Amino acid sequence: MQIQYFPAGERGVKDIGWLKSHFFFSFSDYYHPMRSAFGTLTAFNDDYVTAGKGFGIHPHVNMEIISVLLEGKMNHKDTLGYSTKLEAGAVQIMSAGAGLRHEEYNIGDGDVNFLQIWIEPKLQNIMPRYQQRSFPKERRKNSLTTIVSHEEGQAHCWINQNARLSLGYYEHPGSIPYVLNPVNKCLFIFLIAGTLQVQQQRLHPRDAAGLWDVSEISLRYGEQTEFLVIETPVNQK
Repeated sequence: MQIQYFPAGERGVKDIGWLKSHFFFSFSDYYHPMRSAFGTLTAFNDDYVTAGKGFGIHPHVNMEIISVLLEGKMNHKDTLGYSTKLEAGAVQIMSAGAGLRHEEYNIGDGDVNFLQIWIEPKLQNIMPRYQQRSFPKERRKNSLTTIVSHEEGQAHCWINQNARLSLGYYEHPGSIPYVLNPVNKCLFIFLIAGTLQVQQQRLHPRDAAGLWDVSEISLRYGEQTEFLVIETPVNQK
C-alpha cells in the first residue's frame, strides 16, 4: 500500500473577494510542480462564493465535472437547456463531452460552499449531458452513500469513467472497511468535518489522503464526521 498525505494548510489559495478557493492540484493561476493530479482526478477545489456572485457562462469540453454542495443555495444553467436550483446535499455532474457552456451563481442569503471535482473521462467527445441528485444528511446518517458511479441507476449520478464517489456521514465513533480493485485504481479521501483515520494516517478537517496499491482499507471516524471518498483509475488504458 502507498499513501500520500495532503494537508489542508498546503493547499493553493485563490481569493478575489467574492470567490475564495482552496486547490489540492494545480488549477487556475495556482501551480504546484508535484501536484498536477492524482490518477485521473485532475481538480479538487473547495470553493466559497458570496451571496449574489458566481461564475458567468463559460465552456467545458471532455471533462467529468462534479459539484457537491455543502452549504447554501446555487443555480445552474447550461446550453443543454437545464435550469436548476441546488441546496445543501445536492450533487450535480456535467459530462462535458464534445462541449457545453454553463453558468452558476449563489442565489441564497449566505455563502455557498461547494466541492468542485474534475475527473478525466473514459470516452472522448460524447454527447454532453447533465444530471443532478439530492443527498441530504438526514437521509444518509451513519452510512457511506454512493453519490456518483459508472454504474447506471436512479439513486446516484452517472459518470463517464470507471469511478465512484461516496459520501460518509457518521454521528458516533466507529470504523468501516472500504474494498476496491487494486488494479489501476486509487482512492482520494477528503475529510469535510469531524475526525478520520485512514489506515495509520490521521486527518483533520479539510485534509485529504491519497492511496494506491491497495485492495482494502480501514476508515475510523469520530463523532459527527463527514467525508468524501473518490475511487478512480490511476491512468487511462
